Amino acid sequence: MKLCRFQNTTDDVRVGLVEDASVLDLTPAGFTRMFPLLEGGDAMAQLRQLAKTDLPRFPLSAVKLLAPVEEQEVWAAGVTYLRSKTARMEESDFSANAYDKVYAAERPEIFFKSLPGKVTGSGEAVGIRRDAKWNVPEPELALVMNSGGKIVGHTIGNDMSSRDIEGENLLYLPQAKIYDRSCALGPWICLGASETEARQWKIKIEIKRGGERVFVGETSVSQIKRNFETLAGYLFRSQKFSHGAILLTGTGVVPPDTFTLQENDAIEIEIPEIGLLKNPVVVV
Repeated sequence: MKLCRFQNTTDDVRVGLVEDASVLDLTPAGFTRMFPLLEGGDAMAQLRQLAKTDLPRFPLSAVKLLAPVEEQEVWAAGVTYLRSKTARMEESDFSANAYDKVYAAERPEIFFKSLPGKVTGSGEAVGIRRDAKWNVPEPELALVMNSGGKIVGHTIGNDMSSRDIEGENLLYLPQAKIYDRSCALGPWICLGASETEARQWKIKIEIKRGGERVFVGETSVSQIKRNFETLAGYLFRSQKFSHGAILLTGTGVVPPDTFTLQENDAIEIEIPEIGLLKNPVVVV
């Protein structure tokens, strides 16, 4: 089941259940936020009952989808795929040893990515830094967790990165990862899938420039080295997230070193079982 945030003819933010090509508006039933559903533990049962009611329904094409995040911080795990380890070692000899060691270590690399108010939704622009020369998208599966650290859903993420800044010095990682429009999530949260099911999913990316495809790639969630519960557990160690949290799980698709994003490029990231995250590119 797919839970979303959206706007229709007004500017009011509403909560909806996506079914086929329509959105069931859950707001009249008292759900003005996703939080109670994600927090309660019985979201699937509640949504099945709500789906049988005569709540307002809108064509999906007639609403504006918003990023499926409310007050959750967004964090990210790095070097979870062998391909990402290789790519980040290639960025810089200076940092290569650190990336090699963290891939094999018990403790994962986890870093802060975005405040909720800075997350970009599907259809909105993602940014590339004006002071960087090598910018890439990172298509990722994102884990949605409640305040107790339980994984309650999944969505699609784009962890935008400035590879030349990160490659210059490992201590520049926050600047390479955290800036305006550097994080996209969407188009909604998919509920009900186990880790076993999610590991069968494919992550696909396509980048177009002037209407022409300039990069396409694909990976499998099964290639993530660490299990989801371990990643979530490390994020919640010695931390409290009263509104829950969202954790990007790393990328297994890295464009060639000769590729960098340009303004007006169009990025499409798809996990067929979830949906499609689409974002144009702007310079920030």
